[in-house]
Order: sequence, then C-alpha cells, then structure tokens
Amino acid sequence: MATMALTACVGKTPESRRLRIATGSPTATYYAIGSALARLVERELPGTDADVLATAASAENVQLISRGQADVGFTQADVLVSGAGSAPGIVALARVYDDLLHLVVRADSPINTLEDLKDKTVSVGAHGSGTAVTVGRLLAVAEMSGGGVIDRRELNLDDSLRALAAYGIDAFFFSGGLPVAGIKQLSTQGRARIIDLSKWAGPLRHAFSEVYVVRNVPVSAYQTPPVATIANPNLLVVAASMPDDLASDLTQLLMERRDVLAAAHPAAERLDPRSAIATLPVPLHPGAARYYQGVKP
Repeated sequence: MATMALTACVGKTPESRRLRIATGSPTATYYAIGSALARLVERELPGTDADVLATAASAENVQLISRGQADVGFTQADVLVSGAGSAPGIVALARVYDDLLHLVVRADSPINTLEDLKDKTVSVGAHGSGTAVTVGRLLAVAEMSGGGVIDRRELNLDDSLRALAAYGIDAFFFSGGLPVAGIKQLSTQGRARIIDLSKWAGPLRHAFSEVYVVRNVPVSAYQTPPVATIANPNLLVVAASMPDDLASDLTQLLMERRDVLAAAHPAAERLDPRSAIATLPVPLHPGAARYYQGVKP
C-alpha cells in the first residue's frame, strides 16, 4: 500500500475550504463512518474543514450534492438507478460496502415473513432515505404496495427503534451496513429479531435492477438466528465538478486510513481498492480513478 502523500500538501499552502459530508441519522452506519471521515479530512488535508450533515440518508444526500448543498455523500446504488435521487452529474469515489435491508420485529412478534406484514403498522423508512426507495420496490413486487395493505409510517431509524420498543409499530425496515448499532442493542437484549427477505432478491432484480443481491446476516451481527436478506452496494459519491486532486485525496484517505474508519464502524473494514472500483452504474470520478491506477498491483 502506498504511503500517504496527499496532493493537497504539495507545492503550496492550500486555500481554506470546507467539505460538507451528507450522512444519515446519528445512530446509522453512514453517520459513524462519515464522522470519522470528517475527522480524517481535518487532520490530514491542510486548510480543510469538514461538516457532518445528519440527513434522511441516500436520496436526500444525492439531492443535496446535486443542488450544491453538500460535497460528499453516502448513497445506495439503487437510488441512483431508480431515478429517485434525480442525480445528473453525480460520480463515485468508491464502493464502500453493501447495505443490507433489515426487517425488524419484536422478539415475541407473530411476524415471520414479509407477507405477515399485511394489516400491520410498519415503518417503511424516512422520506428521502434509501430504505424508503428499496422498500417501495419490495412492496411493489410483493403486491403489497396498495393502500390499506399495511399501515405505513415514515420514521427514521431512531424513531423506529423507539416506536417498536414502545409497541407503537409492529415492524420497521432499515437499510444499513452490518451491524446497525440500534438494532444490535435491541436484539442483544432479546427484544428484537430479523426477518429473512432473501427470496425477494430475484424478483427485485428482475423488476428493477441488477444491483440487488442476497447477503447473509450472521449470528455474530445481532446474536439472533442467521437469516439472509436483500443487499445493494453503498457508494460514496460527489459532484463530477469536484477538482481531481481533491477527489484523489479523499479516495486515498478512504483506502489508506481504513483502520480509522473501521474503528468507527465495522462496515468500513470491507473497504478495498479491488472492490471499491466496482461502482457501476455510477462512473468513477477521474481523480478517484487516478488514485486506483496508481496503487494497482
């Protein structure tokens, strides 16, 4: 692995600049990794300050970058292939990890399948989140998207966790990297479990996008019986107009300070140049591509 030699440090004192990193809710994977990335930026890119933006996540993040209100953001790939993000001029720095769709119920719940959600009160994810995009598609292929099939709530992760524990909802969906801290806290207390959604990955691929795959949720993630579910790639994206040197420096921080990011959340352990370049259908930023070409074995 190449040693850190960031281009922002070369030749002259850099101009002062500020990076706005769009993440998710404060207990979500995006926020943990984004906060760690912000600290790295401030420590290792001279003259650069970083702000962490708490958001509804994927779709909102893409919209913020498109409008020039954020510089860097995390998003699920399906948001960009669905058109839900309305994202002209968006490019990727890296594929970071896979987001897994969690369907969470109380441990004593009679719900065991997606179909059991009929006539139940369910949070489908916050408006503007990647969770809401994926769940909308899932319910469509399961023919459960019509009015009255389920009683929908649009709650973020924190509110979903509280509502489930208080019997205010029967279940909630959340898409995130393993493990999701709030879900882990409930499950290790014996108060929640995860529903297997793996049989729906094929119908989703057929109806909507090839990005959907099946991934296992191991016992170690939540101390619950192993299940499998739907996953799709999580990308770190920027505007195509970002300067090449800055995009290269940010990509280098991602790859060469993986240990720092992984200390903030285990999902970052999956960062690797060989998988990071697999960002299709979103093209790599030329500055990111330059970095990967420089470290290619």
